[in-house]
Amino acid sequence: MNFAVVTIKDIAKELGISTSAVSKALKDSYEISEKTKALVRECAKRLNYQPNHMARSLKKGSSKSLGIVVSTIDNHFFSQVINGIEFVAHANGYNVFITQTHESYELEKLNVSHLMYRAIDGLLISLSTETADVSHLKDLHEKGLPIVFFDRVSDEIDTHKVIADNFQGAFEATQSLIEAGYRKIAHITSSVNVSITAERLKGYRAALAQNKLEQNDGFIKYCLHGGKDLIEIENALNELLLSPNRPDAIFTASDRITTTTLMLLHKLGFKIPADIALLGFTNTQLADVLNPSLSTVYQPGFEIGKKATEMLISLIESRRPVTEFETVVLPTQVCIRDSSLPATNF
Repeated sequence: MNFAVVTIKDIAKELGISTSAVSKALKDSYEISEKTKALVRECAKRLNYQPNHMARSLKKGSSKSLGIVVSTIDNHFFSQVINGIEFVAHANGYNVFITQTHESYELEKLNVSHLMYRAIDGLLISLSTETADVSHLKDLHEKGLPIVFFDRVSDEIDTHKVIADNFQGAFEATQSLIEAGYRKIAHITSSVNVSITAERLKGYRAALAQNKLEQNDGFIKYCLHGGKDLIEIENALNELLLSPNRPDAIFTASDRITTTTLMLLHKLGFKIPADIALLGFTNTQLADVLNPSLSTVYQPGFEIGKKATEMLISLIESRRPVTEFETVVLPTQVCIRDSSLPATNF
């Protein structure tokens, strides 16, 4: 599957001038008029022209490089995904370029642009919490760049996707809290832009509905930057804890939100689970040694990375255009520890 790269020939054809004139204009040569230079620069930008070394790499057939876009590599889940990506990539002779968005849409666009400059053969991406517009990826996909989404995906681009079973994980987590005797369960989650937010919210609501518990919108708090901003989590937690109808348990929907909530509850002097229970999505390997040990929804990060990379390489190395795509859903695992045991046990 070949990525249709824009060359100076395309710009020359678009403007009706020679390739030599385009080359010189891009190099700001004195031989070319300012008017022509401006036309060439505008056309290059519009066609998403990339510098020459990218074209040279692709002309050889393959750069044997994959681009990776994640929020942060210090996130336990994403670090495990990257391990899975590298495991498959290196076994197949590919190098990887890893970039971080830090939950910024603008940085995501910039990172993707920089990866294209590196002449990558394909892209693995988990969208930032700020990303509501994926036109920067649509354009590249339509030009033939192989793209595979993982974890945080977009339905606007028809390609392979690899996700965890977010609905079932959230459902089972909420159900376990209900079975432990908790009835007022709050939910602290991420940005509404992110696919996992909707999936986990549906699972949470489904468990409440199945048990005929009140659906209290005041118990649902959104952190628009996915937990990166400590103040967002503090504000969400304070609103819940200061409410006259204070929850008796909290279900958190992301790695960073979960561990930060545990830290803040300790800081505020709450005993867990005697005062309030906690269970959340996180792949931290320290869950067993935290105080109390932390009940978690575990995602198969390594396996997600492996599968996404296998699918991307299959797109890159396909000799025919790929028109049928698959969304792979891998199971989560709810691990019950002390933080969500019945409060009467403490």
